[in-house]
Amino acid sequence: MAAMPATLRVSDPGAAWAVPDPRELALRIRLRAVRMVAPAGSGYLGQALSSAEQVAAVFASARPGVDRIVCSPGHYIIGPFAAAAELGLIDLSGYGQNDSAFEAIGTERSPVVDYTCGSLGQGLSAALGFALADRFRGRDARVFTMVSDGELEEGQVWEAALFAAHHRLDRLVVLLDANNSQVDGPVDSITTLEPIAAKWAAFGWDVWDLDGHDVSALSVALAAAPMRAGQPSVLVCRTSTRHGLDCLPPDADGHFIKLTPELAFAAERELTGKLEALRA
Repeated sequence: MAAMPATLRVSDPGAAWAVPDPRELALRIRLRAVRMVAPAGSGYLGQALSSAEQVAAVFASARPGVDRIVCSPGHYIIGPFAAAAELGLIDLSGYGQNDSAFEAIGTERSPVVDYTCGSLGQGLSAALGFALADRFRGRDARVFTMVSDGELEEGQVWEAALFAAHHRLDRLVVLLDANNSQVDGPVDSITTLEPIAAKWAAFGWDVWDLDGHDVSALSVALAAAPMRAGQPSVLVCRTSTRHGLDCLPPDADGHFIKLTPELAFAAERELTGKLEALRA
């Protein structure tokens, strides 16, 4: 499969991929993310570790050239980039380097996803705009939207949630990465967000509260959403920025992981071993 041009989005005509086993893709996302971060010695590896199963499940569920993917927190773009590279859609050469289309924090020119944000909290507004526009055009497309729990501190997210429920945008699906991590520390030490699921339900959303590292549960939820016609869906994915990489030290900063050459070697060895065991 030829790599997509560096400007192509997953919803563009001509996009094509297949995900035979999302469990394997999640492992490959983690391994690819390690290789992406290792040259700089640090980066947003934790976001790939917490969202790998969500990204894998979305790529397995999305219809190439039809459905949309929105990545609201720009630093989470590492996951979609890694998935697209593993699926043969892009050549990630130059990731994180000056003048590269593959920036460490997503921008308006980032390929693969249909939209990503620099400023946090804006992605859901863009996603519901896509969903509403698709309805007006008679276009049957789902809009999968990655949102982080730290973004729930932004009022714009809740305004967008109200708007989406009011307009019954049931082609909109949010994957909320509840990893309790943000740059200032654990989310629950900065702002009390719980009960997250109950709040989304009160805003009129169909809510799934589940283990965000259970790719089977995620796939079932994505296939079933929306459970009720006229309701947008949110998957509250309980995750960890350390999941799937046992070699990380106990004091690793999940928001921006430092990866020494020794730790990068150990991480690659661990993940390669897990892939080999899965394929055996």
